[in-house]
Amino acid sequence: MIENTAQKTGESSRELPARIVIPPIRGEMVHLRPATVEDLLRLDELDAFYGASKITGKDAAAERALVHAWVRRSVAWMNGQQPVESGVGDPESRRTVAWAILTDADHDDDGETDAPATDNVIGMIFLIDVDAWSRSARIQVILGRDYRGRGYSRDAMPRVMTFGFAPQPVGLGMHRIWVGVPEKNSRSNSVYRSLGFVPSGVSRDALWDTENNKYQDLIVMDTLVDEYDPIRSLDAFGMHVFEDNPGVKEALSAREHSLAIQQTVDLGDGETAVGESERFGETPVGESRREDHMNEAEPVAGESDVMPHRTNAGAPGESESESNWPYGQSERKTSKDAWWRTLGRGRKRDTEGK
Repeated sequence: MIENTAQKTGESSRELPARIVIPPIRGEMVHLRPATVEDLLRLDELDAFYGASKITGKDAAAERALVHAWVRRSVAWMNGQQPVESGVGDPESRRTVAWAILTDADHDDDGETDAPATDNVIGMIFLIDVDAWSRSARIQVILGRDYRGRGYSRDAMPRVMTFGFAPQPVGLGMHRIWVGVPEKNSRSNSVYRSLGFVPSGVSRDALWDTENNKYQDLIVMDTLVDEYDPIRSLDAFGMHVFEDNPGVKEALSAREHSLAIQQTVDLGDGETAVGESERFGETPVGESRREDHMNEAEPVAGESDVMPHRTNAGAPGESESESNWPYGQSERKTSKDAWWRTLGRGRKRDTEGK
């Protein structure tokens, strides 16, 4: 939650507030709380920096140094310390928000949560490089070696992004959230696509691959506030929406408002089409002609009567699994056309923040 100073400074001058209250966030299998310096010891116990070169493009030592700096920046922001005072500033004074990820799951059914040795801490999630001027932030997750590939990232990331995109003072009021993915980390690439991220560019030879002793590209992926649907991101994986999480009520309200407008527009278009058809003696939309109905092919015995919502035909070489992602390319809404976020609002981008 952003304190009141954010509304006074952030909206008029696009400056970050002096202090932030990092809210707890509840998930399906995890819950998040503000990260502390003491939590950093847990990451070593979890072997969280194992394979860092493949996951983030840096070796374990470099990744550990970065994570330690991120947590200290987050704590400094919570304490209201200026970058100069905290000793962790940079020329643009970009801030960081850090949460510890605590598991609530019991995958081995032994009656205990999965990480009792580390007080249920299994990793951290960050919004880093928080840039108030462009309203942009980068998201990154780090998990213990034994807690990867269990769906924890898909549980935590949409909820943190909802907070990041939520308007101030409920959230950070970001316009864009992005990730950087090493070219050889194809697994994370698929996860980010499923959450609504799309490739936006390639930074050539931006990372050093210590395993193969060569440079590698950094794939930049992002999503914008009027493209991102937090409810859909969770529904796609059968996860519940918790209305008490920061930004969720605002997202639900915006979604319901846009759906109502869309229904009104659809009804208006339908009435116009019927009127035009009757005027020219055509069959109104929605009333099938008998001969057309009789000419329809009957379903073959044994085949499903239910038609799929959409075909999976895609670009050549596109796998079926990729086309089934909830944010497939064919379903992606661009920033200007994301109807459930922008329809009826008449927002002028060139006056935003004035």
